[in-house]
Amino acid sequence: MSGYDTLEVVRDGPVGWLVFDRPDVGNAIDARMFDDLEAAWSELDDDGAVQTIVTTGNGNAFQTGLDMAQLARDPDALRKSSRRTRDAALRMTAWHCGVTKPVIAAVNGVCAGGGLHFVADADIVIAADRATFLDPHVSVGQVSAFETIGLARKAPMEAISRMALVGRHERMSAEHARRLGIVSEVVAPDALRRRAQELGETIAAHDPDHLAAIKTALWGALER
Repeated sequence: MSGYDTLEVVRDGPVGWLVFDRPDVGNAIDARMFDDLEAAWSELDDDGAVQTIVTTGNGNAFQTGLDMAQLARDPDALRKSSRRTRDAALRMTAWHCGVTKPVIAAVNGVCAGGGLHFVADADIVIAADRATFLDPHVSVGQVSAFETIGLARKAPMEAISRMALVGRHERMSAEHARRLGIVSEVVAPDALRRRAQELGETIAAHDPDHLAAIKTALWGALER
């Protein structure tokens, strides 16, 4: 296990795990997690023994976006976060950090707001049947942009527009997300990590150069 304050980073065979570890606050992203995420993605991507990466959360939430309470207490961190968003210089997800290895998001519970980045930017998304997805930005006086734009590459525009415009009043179930193509598989909560590990090992059995080339080609096509 690596020494991060807000994450658990572990290896299980060829699968690296990046686990959000602030369960008391829904695994929300504080100033420290911003730094930890960039370092952890780099660590796992540079580790030759890791062929696939899984991200999930400890506790009842997957990821609930920015910890606004913490940022409100830290004006410097709030300004830094605002600049990152304004300048499109986010460094939270594998895609933001240029990770070349396949990434599986294993959504164990609520995924809200900025947490949707990790779903939008994953190569494969599986979810526990209790998982829910929502975008509360508009309900708290903010604008949803990057997260929903990313999701619109995976799902029908109607569903994503509704999520963004209705805000906290619209919770999408894991099964609904599967039907829309946001999620590819829904499993029981106690089977989620086991299934993610199995899927990661299956992918890792292939040539890593081929996997990287496929990932680059697929994501590159979405940018055209």
